[in-house]
Amino acid sequence: MPFAAFWGALAALGAWVGFANPYVQFPAAVLALPLGLTALGMNAASPRRAFKLAWIAGSLACLGCLAWVYWPVHHFGDVHWLLALPVPVLLSMAMGVYHGLFGLGAHYASKRLPPLAALLFLGVSWCVMELAMGSLLSGFPWLTLSAAFVPWLAMVQPAAWVGALGLSGLFAIASAGPLFWPRSKACALISLVVLASIFGLGTARLNSFEDLGKRHTVAVVQGNFDQSLKWDPSFQQETVQRYVDLSREVIAQSKPDLVVWPETAMPFYLQDETTLRTPVLRLAREAQIPFVVGSPAYLMRPGNSGYTLFNRAFLVNGGAGVSSWYDKEHLVPFGEYMPLAQYLPLQKLVQGVGDFEPGRDQKPLVSGDLALGVLICYEAIFAELAQDRVSQGANLLVNISNDAWFGATSAPLQHLQLATLRAIEQGRWLVRSTNTGISAFIDPLGHIQLAGAQFKPLAGVGTVHPRAETTLYHRLHTALRIGLCATLALFVGLMVLPGGRKNSKNRGRR
Repeated sequence: MPFAAFWGALAALGAWVGFANPYVQFPAAVLALPLGLTALGMNAASPRRAFKLAWIAGSLACLGCLAWVYWPVHHFGDVHWLLALPVPVLLSMAMGVYHGLFGLGAHYASKRLPPLAALLFLGVSWCVMELAMGSLLSGFPWLTLSAAFVPWLAMVQPAAWVGALGLSGLFAIASAGPLFWPRSKACALISLVVLASIFGLGTARLNSFEDLGKRHTVAVVQGNFDQSLKWDPSFQQETVQRYVDLSREVIAQSKPDLVVWPETAMPFYLQDETTLRTPVLRLAREAQIPFVVGSPAYLMRPGNSGYTLFNRAFLVNGGAGVSSWYDKEHLVPFGEYMPLAQYLPLQKLVQGVGDFEPGRDQKPLVSGDLALGVLICYEAIFAELAQDRVSQGANLLVNISNDAWFGATSAPLQHLQLATLRAIEQGRWLVRSTNTGISAFIDPLGHIQLAGAQFKPLAGVGTVHPRAETTLYHRLHTALRIGLCATLALFVGLMVLPGGRKNSKNRGRR
């Protein structure tokens, strides 16, 4: 097999097996992704070829992990399968650009920096690459390298100190180090030291962590309604009744302090005084328990000029009724709003309502000594949103989602593992309630408790501990990101300046 084909195939296969999927996941395999990209970049005959090879390998890696995108586009976007098939391909090719740039950086670093500096550059580059993935063009930080290691909890504990992003950079260093063996045995040794340190420190945190906060019992309800029927008016009453019945059962059995329903669990405007919302308010009043309830919402614009729509989480507080709410801030393009709607002949994937608008300056939902930092749907994949919730005083994270969009694909598992990173980064319990699964309780160490089965109704109970302490990552969040970008800029400057060029011959041209 040609050199480039070998490393490209290794990178793609490593991503497919390393990231969560319904078949088999072996987390360590994901290290083949930065390993393969680095090898392609280092040994390419030219910068252009380095970018091209790494872009192709990165695109293939993304395609295997993001093939699930076809499902919502075809089944819920009413897009013919011939037009839906290219969507994950195009998305993966766009994501592959980031990997191409990483390969380009590996090419220049191997030629113009000493081995140890080049290895550090690769780690910093991977961090900034993931930061860019989560920030540019609305952001899509779905394939975070460290998320693959969530099944091995000892390997993700350092996220509490350096974040998932910083941890991904450490994994990139550990992966790429052996490639410098002919020039620097120290780089290969550093790889072993990094992996051993991650495991050792992670194990120590697992064994020393104590959760001494006040205990609260929380219930999550998973209604399990088919996405194609969710917004059908004839199913609205059945939807309400199922959530009410499941909640009554779990309240009678465990008397929870809080009940959480999924994103848009109520497929109507809960704020309106209708017969559909009556059973919900009656249940909260009779039980004297606060409920988090997902529902679309609206705000009348001045002068009867129309409505502004929101994807909202209501806090229904016993006898007080609807007391507060959170409006989703980071909306899904093509799912909750249509970018460039005047140019693209497509419709949104979410049926039943128009384009949503993002919420602004959101605060925790407070009930007693619980301050709920709400993350709706894929907001859980954005580290900065969980950071904001805790900065605003949240002592418990609540992720409500409707993963029915994804069907029986890799996406619900990948989504769950990304949400787990938020719990570890912020040192907070995370309560997750979804329409069709995977609902779960996740502790600050990342232990996934409950993890209800997909596509089955569920009323599950867990014990959580609201926490006021903040992690080192939370305190250094902004400084870490600025420092990484500044370090990358410094390395780029060293490589661009004539004095930073190495005089050695290019090796291993392919």
